[in-house]
Amino acid sequence: MTFDDNQIAALAADTATTTEPPAAVAAASEAVWLYKAGGSRKGPATEAVMVQLILSRKVTGGTAVWKKGFKDWLKLERTELKVYLNDNAPHPFLGEHINSTGIWVLAFAPLIGLVLEYLVAGIIYRNGRSAEFAVESNKYWFITVALNIGLCYYDVHWLKLAGHDTSKFKGVAFIVPVYLYQRAMALHHNLAYFLVWIACFLFVLVA
Repeated sequence: MTFDDNQIAALAADTATTTEPPAAVAAASEAVWLYKAGGSRKGPATEAVMVQLILSRKVTGGTAVWKKGFKDWLKLERTELKVYLNDNAPHPFLGEHINSTGIWVLAFAPLIGLVLEYLVAGIIYRNGRSAEFAVESNKYWFITVALNIGLCYYDVHWLKLAGHDTSKFKGVAFIVPVYLYQRAMALHHNLAYFLVWIACFLFVLVA
């Protein structure tokens, strides 16, 4: 059987429409995963990209993910992506395994800051009454604020060394009571140091 030029052209056109899509189109069609990071939605991403995010620990077992067919967002470990989680990796320290010295210093930071304010005022004014008036006028309030925020970020650093994903803490480290509450929940601690900080803060306000 022979074909004329028109038939050959028609066959070529049919073949072109049935070939595999270009790699870029194929990749786009596979980019079905959405995930939450930093409080916002990210993606879409391919499974290969998700694997790299998991291996680099930018996406962890607790990350919320979604793709077409899901009724709601799910934690990553409840999806087929869980096979890429490294079960042999050491888990972060929790509870009593976390050094608690720093966090208890932070719990009393409002009182410590007040003492530091008096010390600085005493050195500057060299007069007890003038120093007391300066502190009562909140002239050195920034000392207590700087102490609290500094201790928060110091604690975030130690949590990171203990294996925790601290990205969720960094944004609230300058809001001390919020940080203390979220820390207690994440590490399965009771709220003792959070409540102590609140008590110290209220004492400083009324003192």
